[in-house]
Amino acid sequence: MEEYDTIIIGAGPAGLTAAIYAVRAGLEAIVLDGKTAGGLVAESPAIENYPGFISIDGMKLAEKFKHHAQQYVKIVEIEPVTEIKKVGEMFQIQTDRNEYSAKSVIIATGSEHRHLNVPGEEEFAGRGVSYCATCDGFFFKGKKILVVGGGNTAVGDAIYLKGIGCDVTLIHRRSELRAEKALQKKMFEMGVPVIWDSVVEEIKGDVKVTGARIKNRKTGEIKDLEVDGIFVSIGESPNTELAKQLGIELTSGGYIKVDRWMRTNVRYVYAAGDVIGGVKQIVTSAAEGATAALTAYEDLTSPYWKNDERNVKGFEE
Repeated sequence: MEEYDTIIIGAGPAGLTAAIYAVRAGLEAIVLDGKTAGGLVAESPAIENYPGFISIDGMKLAEKFKHHAQQYVKIVEIEPVTEIKKVGEMFQIQTDRNEYSAKSVIIATGSEHRHLNVPGEEEFAGRGVSYCATCDGFFFKGKKILVVGGGNTAVGDAIYLKGIGCDVTLIHRRSELRAEKALQKKMFEMGVPVIWDSVVEEIKGDVKVTGARIKNRKTGEIKDLEVDGIFVSIGESPNTELAKQLGIELTSGGYIKVDRWMRTNVRYVYAAGDVIGGVKQIVTSAAEGATAALTAYEDLTSPYWKNDERNVKGFEE
């Protein structure tokens, strides 16, 4: 069994930043991820609000994060963690291939795309239904597509898909978008139309998507649209399955609850990134990862609960 000071679960911005800070502080660390490094950042068509880059493709930024972290730590990809438990003073982590042991754990498992949960969505997933514009947009050049959502991700996807030559329409359940004004302005300047106050009720097709049935939430009107593809961009749900195994407290919204030092209610377990909620931006995820790593170092070398001189109470509301 490989043993470490800290094991970081998740190789997105939070996890990779945590790895850099942990090793630089002197901790033996490793990063485990069930997928490839980068997290949802790799799916972003263009990132324009990360300091140092006026505009950068999400995949390129993810590669830069990974390359930087690899200078310090081993990153194990495509090895999902299946179980985590506390055994004595150590945490035992089981993957589908190996078993690891650590004095502390940083959970940076991020989130997964939310689904519409409508008829046809599961049936046509990968056959016209997509959750990643940069992954699948190429296949829809010159075709009619519907982007579902009203936040930054949806508007960003619409801009990207329009830019590569897709015939894009955005559909949003409300009468105004939640996306940043700069993104909205860019989308409207590109001529992307919006179907307001409406939702997708059903996805239709034969061997692939051929259309969508939509409903206006205000008038109740139902109509069918002919489309070749549907990109679902309605947000994410936190990956908290491992946290639940350790009895970690969650917020009312289902995210891992932490204090301002990224401590959870379980000693020597920390969390950072999208899995703890908040504004869920790359820059804040990176900051949370750094905080979690430095807190883990402090707790391992000088536990606050054993030092009366430190004015730190640990887990806070």
